[in-house]
Amino acid sequence: MIKVLVNGAKGKMGVTVLQALRQESDMEIVGDAEIYDKLEDAIQLAHPDVVVDFTRPQSVYENTKTILQNNCHAVIGTTGLTPQNLKEIAELAQSKQKCALVCPNFSISAVLMMLYAEKIAKYMSSVEIIEMHHAQKIDAPSGTSLKTAEMIAKINPDINNPQFKPATSQHSFIHHNIPIHSVRLPGLLAHQEVIFGDAGQTLIIRQDSLSRESFMPGVMLGIRKAIHLQGLVYGLENILD
Repeated sequence: MIKVLVNGAKGKMGVTVLQALRQESDMEIVGDAEIYDKLEDAIQLAHPDVVVDFTRPQSVYENTKTILQNNCHAVIGTTGLTPQNLKEIAELAQSKQKCALVCPNFSISAVLMMLYAEKIAKYMSSVEIIEMHHAQKIDAPSGTSLKTAEMIAKINPDINNPQFKPATSQHSFIHHNIPIHSVRLPGLLAHQEVIFGDAGQTLIIRQDSLSRESFMPGVMLGIRKAIHLQGLVYGLENILD
């Protein structure tokens, strides 16, 4: 039985994670914490194997360190970790022989979108990303769009080069020379388009998460995989069979 503590348990994602955990025969909810609770105290009281974090970008780094320092595996769905944060988390996780699974998106379809974008990047010369989320989402651009841009640029470092001059606005961000446009509106949940262009042609990939339940198979998979891994694992695509 995998003992799980959910941090951010009263948030919309936290509530959905708790509901999903109750349906799993190999997992047990041993505790929960809210964003204003002291996470270390909750961990020491509950003795979980895994802590799932869906809190806030401004607290996720300290939360992840607290989880690892208390000898638990960390499954992190909160975005906002910087490359330097990830480097330090990787070192801490390895030293503690625990796993820090950091996933910008737990939706299987979103991960497939990123993997296919990575493949397409080998053959197309230009790309832009539009990410659309609910109005309450704090960070922009989204972690998913940043990860998508990183995966594309790794395969094709010259994409959008050398003549490319992206149009920008207060809602745009350039990452690895790839424009990311952010939309925040009521009625949306989580959506992304990756638009590739080349001479006389375009190719668009779109992924839509229509409910928070769409993330739960990925979260449950992450919990099951994390207990067998060590160090930093960045992205759900790294644990898909």
